[in-house]
Amino acid sequence: MRGGLWQFGQSVTKRLAQAHKKAVTRRCFSSEGDLKKTALYDFHVANGGKMVPFAGWSMPIQYKDSIMDSTVNCRENGSLFDVAHMCGLSLKGKDCIPFLEKLVVGDIAGLSPGTGTLSVFTNEKGGTIDDSVITKVKDDHIYLVVNAGCRDKDLAHIEEHMKAFKSKGGDVSWHIHDERSLLALQGPLAAPVLQQLTKYDLSKFYFGQFCMTDVSGFPCYLTRTGYTGEDGFEISVPDENAVDLAKKILEKSEGKVRLTGLGARDSLRLEAGLCLYGNDLEQHITPVEAGLTWAIGKRRRAEGNFLGAEVILKQIADGPSIRRVGFISSGPPARGHSEIQNGKGENIGEITSGGFSPCLKKNIAMGYVKSGNHKAGTKASILVRGKPYEGVVTKMPFVPTKYYKPT
Repeated sequence: MRGGLWQFGQSVTKRLAQAHKKAVTRRCFSSEGDLKKTALYDFHVANGGKMVPFAGWSMPIQYKDSIMDSTVNCRENGSLFDVAHMCGLSLKGKDCIPFLEKLVVGDIAGLSPGTGTLSVFTNEKGGTIDDSVITKVKDDHIYLVVNAGCRDKDLAHIEEHMKAFKSKGGDVSWHIHDERSLLALQGPLAAPVLQQLTKYDLSKFYFGQFCMTDVSGFPCYLTRTGYTGEDGFEISVPDENAVDLAKKILEKSEGKVRLTGLGARDSLRLEAGLCLYGNDLEQHITPVEAGLTWAIGKRRRAEGNFLGAEVILKQIADGPSIRRVGFISSGPPARGHSEIQNGKGENIGEITSGGFSPCLKKNIAMGYVKSGNHKAGTKASILVRGKPYEGVVTKMPFVPTKYYKPT
């Protein structure tokens, strides 16, 4: 979601949509005439979805609501997102976990069956190839979802290492779930609405957990997770059932859960302090620099048998030279690549994501600064179109998360 001031109403909403369209178009990998469509494409158009190219797909940036209204409604009621452009895949075989642990930093073996975690695929230099939610279905089945814009390089990376692993006798295979769609149901009404469509007891189904169950009679993979900071679910459903399931969810919410597009999805994840690959995570950024050290399991730190481990473990021991931080700023909203300066006018970093927060009614941003400038309360200047504006380092998330966890 791209900025402006709340009181300017619909004129600002139009500028927000235009700016966000430019941003997502820059991340597109296909021409307008070569875009892929999800199973819900016609449903989006019929419901007033404004379609834009994103990572090779035609996706809705917003519907009839403004981006700001959609963002607020998600936090007050709920949102339904089509995220079928993302790539779900399964790894199977008795060696699928040791294989995957060569490529990611997470302790996948330590997960209980039916639970998952955010993890990071790393390269030989410790940089981030992609971030992913990884779930242990059981000891010989791992389910994960990777970003749409990273799909081709991720699959090539996994396949290359899989061939080498199997050539040495490793038992692992994969299946890419191109026959399934992915819906994200987020917000306070997510659980009450979904409970009407499944016999599975969601009151005992917590953040990060996974199950295979029927939803509205359709065989689904259900994960209690999301990208908004709200309680919610990602629902993998067969393509042929995706539209019917979306209709059922909206019907059961009695209009309170709304179809929501990429614009509000971006503002929600920024308010929640969550990284967007291509902005806040890149091939040259390590998980330690990105503030994701918590995702590197204790056993993994001790063993160090993953790509880039030497670099990453040294950063854990000595501290990284740069760190991801949040900012509250004055003036116009900071954008990606806005320069960050200290009180002496010296460059200390760069903004990677920024915008106007619909829920906080103020400018928020995240970026990387040189270590020593990263503590909450540190003042800085952020250059927007060449002019400096006051900023202050702020703890993230900007909006408190509401993940459903055991009490």
